[in-house]
Amino acid sequence: MNAPDDEPNDDALAMPRPRTAIKGRGAVHNPQGRFEIQSSAREPEFAETEAPDTVLTVDHSRTVLTFNRSPDLPFDRSINPYRGCEHGCVYCYARPSHAFLGLSPGLDFETRLFHKPDAPEQLRRELARPGYRAAPIALGVNTDAYQPVERRLRLTRRLLEVLAETRHPFMLITKATLIERDMDILAPLAAERLVQVGITLTTLDEDLSRRLEPRAAGPKRRLRTIRALHEAGIPVTVSISPVIPALTDHELESILAAAREAGAIGAHYGLLRLPHELTEVFTAWLETHAPGRAEHVLSLLRQMHGGAVYRAEFGVRRRGTGAFADLLAQRFRIATRRLGMDAPLPPLDTARFRPPRLDAQLDLFGAP
Repeated sequence: MNAPDDEPNDDALAMPRPRTAIKGRGAVHNPQGRFEIQSSAREPEFAETEAPDTVLTVDHSRTVLTFNRSPDLPFDRSINPYRGCEHGCVYCYARPSHAFLGLSPGLDFETRLFHKPDAPEQLRRELARPGYRAAPIALGVNTDAYQPVERRLRLTRRLLEVLAETRHPFMLITKATLIERDMDILAPLAAERLVQVGITLTTLDEDLSRRLEPRAAGPKRRLRTIRALHEAGIPVTVSISPVIPALTDHELESILAAAREAGAIGAHYGLLRLPHELTEVFTAWLETHAPGRAEHVLSLLRQMHGGAVYRAEFGVRRRGTGAFADLLAQRFRIATRRLGMDAPLPPLDTARFRPPRLDAQLDLFGAP
């Protein structure tokens, strides 16, 4: 949720030529990032490759906690152990952040990944600072903390161990079933009101999901994850994000009902956001995978953003304005009220936090 999207995108769109879908990938091309001066020659390389390999690079960032002041977000700090995301969700609003790395928000975003191997150690240092005050941390909100490389790297698992040790409250949002691996950590913390989990469900259509989110778990499997978390006593909500007008918006009520049946106790939704290069990436996907609906999708987005495909203002970027946006909000309110999913979740407990000790030698001498 912290991806840079503070510039409106109101350029007139010329519908791109149809492209060939790339097996196992969401983006259908590799457009140049907005900070690159010379045009990129990467696209032909991908055009000749049916399934581009994933390349993993170390992220040398000096901090792991990112702070924000966004009134749109229910948290002021977050951790993202990975940059880029192999799930390949074509609609991901974090894609434009890859331009800051000199890479394309298209195929590069899902094939050129960065990880922070020392993220748990960084987190310990930051939580131990004398002036630090605990507040819920959102984990994996920009790119999924449980994307496929996590199975091997276990960065998220190690971060959870630090949060568990310090009794620091946190929220997780993911569309990956790999979160079930860590229920041994999450369940005891949930009993102390230290964790909440959100599972993203964009559609219940398995075929559409494979094209929108090619390396993420399918909808039915995500519903089973919601049920598993619920049965383990972990508070779980459903995130219907993004809602794509003329493509997935008709599923709003059915997604909520399916999630409630599986055990979700709350819900929220967010409208499709197309900041910066994401407009081109998503429009190319539409023309390739849903050409008959492309103009309709973009037309409805313009209606909700004052004639532009996207506006970045707080309070508008995630909901839109106008008749269609108002109807969507009304449908959501009615459905969540009917299903008993409209009550706020109990707040996470910040009083249990205890700063970590950085000098393990103190423990040997029984230091308090």
